[in-house]
Amino acid sequence: MRLREWVAALLLVCAVTPLAIAQVGMGPVAIEQSIPRLADIMGAAQLRHMKLMFAGNSSNWELAAFELRQLNDSVAQAATLYPGIPVTNVTTMSAPIKAVADAIGAKDKKRFAKSYGELTDGCNGCHRSMDRGYIVMQVPTASPFSDQLFPPQAKP
Repeated sequence: MRLREWVAALLLVCAVTPLAIAQVGMGPVAIEQSIPRLADIMGAAQLRHMKLMFAGNSSNWELAAFELRQLNDSVAQAATLYPGIPVTNVTTMSAPIKAVADAIGAKDKKRFAKSYGELTDGCNGCHRSMDRGYIVMQVPTASPFSDQLFPPQAKP
């Protein structure tokens, strides 16, 4: 999915969510109980961030593209559900996400590594702008995923 499509999808979700909630008759209490905590959304994003790196480093471009979509969805979900996150934080993530997507599309490990670093810097910039500078992301140095293979597997 291209950058314009991602931004359009994010804007659509932001516009439609209040209407969908109103149509199903959910009151404020029901809404509060069904919204995942921001920490949980970001925890899932952190897992996707790591898996993205391991997939890209293993040249598993299909898995890398999947993890990037999942990571982007987590950022969009956080922005949609938590209006206190400045729009600029979300839009500034668009360039690094697009750079990673382009590197994945080109199957270029060198570009992937560079753009992944820029994505990580973008995450940290967002954390600092939200007074959460104590949450610092880095390029993973070891995989915590002993239950998943990251190199591409032969198709049956």
